[in-house]
Amino acid sequence: MNAPSSAAPLYASASRAVLLGLGVNLALGATKLIGGILGNSFALISDAVNSIGDSFSSLVVLFGLHVAQRPADQEHPYGHTRAEAVASLSVALLIAFSALLVGWEAIELLRRGDHGMPSAWTLWIAGANAILKEGLYRFNLRIGRQTNSQSVIANAWDHRSDALCSLAVLIGIALVRWGGPAFSWADGGAALVVVAAILWASGRLFYISASQLMDRQADSEVVDEIRTVAGKVPGVRGVETLWVRRSGLEFFADIHIEVDPAISVAEGHRISHLVKDKLVDHFAALRDVLVHLEPHPHTHEANPSAGASQRATAARDS
Repeated sequence: MNAPSSAAPLYASASRAVLLGLGVNLALGATKLIGGILGNSFALISDAVNSIGDSFSSLVVLFGLHVAQRPADQEHPYGHTRAEAVASLSVALLIAFSALLVGWEAIELLRRGDHGMPSAWTLWIAGANAILKEGLYRFNLRIGRQTNSQSVIANAWDHRSDALCSLAVLIGIALVRWGGPAFSWADGGAALVVVAAILWASGRLFYISASQLMDRQADSEVVDEIRTVAGKVPGVRGVETLWVRRSGLEFFADIHIEVDPAISVAEGHRISHLVKDKLVDHFAALRDVLVHLEPHPHTHEANPSAGASQRATAARDS
């Protein structure tokens, strides 16, 4: 069973974007690996490891998106939406580990000084990769913002870092080709630049994923929009407290609305359902809303007789 109908298009768009990145990364990774081995460029090989790692990352994210759509059950009453964050967190650690391995090999290469001359055609591979990765960055960033998916946005920035990595590789190979033996270190140096970019991207992905798992408050734009929509519901005098936490592509909200203290319990219950229905209908990514009622203080002060009447009724009932 899939996600609720309102969120299903978000998951579908996010999955398509990740699938496109997966296909491109696999093709580029294989091309750069073969080109780096045959063309004698360790920088290109390290960039290939980056692309292959991104492919694995895409697979894990796809699996996380699939699990996140499962409905709530007895063991998971809030659903499985956090699977995306768990998947992203795991990917971040694995990518960082692979980057450290490549970095160690690059340092050993520089220390030994046994650099070769990269083939001229490796420049074309690095240049084409930079262009393709920049295009993927722009596409994924647009889809990520439309679906409000942090994992897709993180993938977008990963593509941007890959484009910059390929630019560094391009510069490194060019220096070796055109500068001669005096610049033989540039290929290994470019590999270290790639490693630094991978570590930065994995650290950023780790931070975003860990923040979701720790129930960090959603972005202020999302919170403010939810507050505004809830405040326009008839019967709502104000919003006292609003907590919004991200869970994968979706959100959960806890809201305390202020109502006239003189209304009945049934009327307050009706207003709370109006607020929940309005918010869920307005925000496709809002999975659930918990509404709590609070007496509006200014209404109580402006109508003291209503408060006295309520106290008398409560005393009479007791």
